[in-house]
Amino acid sequence: MNRINKKLQEDKKLLSIYFTAGFPQLSDTISIIEDLEKSGVDMIEIGLPFSDPLADGPTIQASSTTALKNGMTTKVLFEQLKDIRKTVSIPLIIMGYFNPIMQYGIEAFCKKCTEIGIDGLIIPDLPVKEYTENYKIIFEKYGLVNVFLITPQTSNDRIKFIDEISEGFIYMVSSASVTGTKNIFGDSQNSYFERIASMNLKAPQIIGFGISNAETFQQATKFAKGAIIGSAFINHLNRNGTKLIDKFIAEIR
Repeated sequence: MNRINKKLQEDKKLLSIYFTAGFPQLSDTISIIEDLEKSGVDMIEIGLPFSDPLADGPTIQASSTTALKNGMTTKVLFEQLKDIRKTVSIPLIIMGYFNPIMQYGIEAFCKKCTEIGIDGLIIPDLPVKEYTENYKIIFEKYGLVNVFLITPQTSNDRIKFIDEISEGFIYMVSSASVTGTKNIFGDSQNSYFERIASMNLKAPQIIGFGISNAETFQQATKFAKGAIIGSAFINHLNRNGTKLIDKFIAEIR
């Protein structure tokens, strides 16, 4: 069984952390992953930086720009991660845009992910229809979970279709805006969370975009299996470098 699915079966609310590979420094990728696991994080999303990250807010965009300037590439990331399973056991997901993956070669990318122990991919700009028609067979060949995103604007019919083809969790975007931190969710977000919860989907949902502190984590996980923190953790790295990661996680839990 894929590590993601094993983790989803655990009787707890899950905390997933996103960070950009190669940020703050090119060589920080592995130490951040190891420190996050030691701090009690359940899953990690490793961001593959891209020059045109349409779904990302200014914080993650800036971290991607820095990582690219530092020299981060797909090839460099794979080289950094080649021995990651010697020290890390929690699920690892690469989150990136389709262009760099396509440039590397879809099957070659998936094959490499499996070789180094990546469990799944999140590709925000890969259309569901294109995935099912052209790439699903490749992902399944290499045992990779492809995570699909839904938003408050996603129709119920489309959500049900995504639920049918999902083999891991559904990434539930909290709002229609780009990534960024919020101090609290409003009525519209809570109504959306309640609507999705009432659909009784088979795939667990993990909420991302706007989770920044203990309060928003608790709000999100009241309705979903877990929550993802990205921009707030990038801000922490901006302020502290790779220090005090355990303190940041402790304040969320």
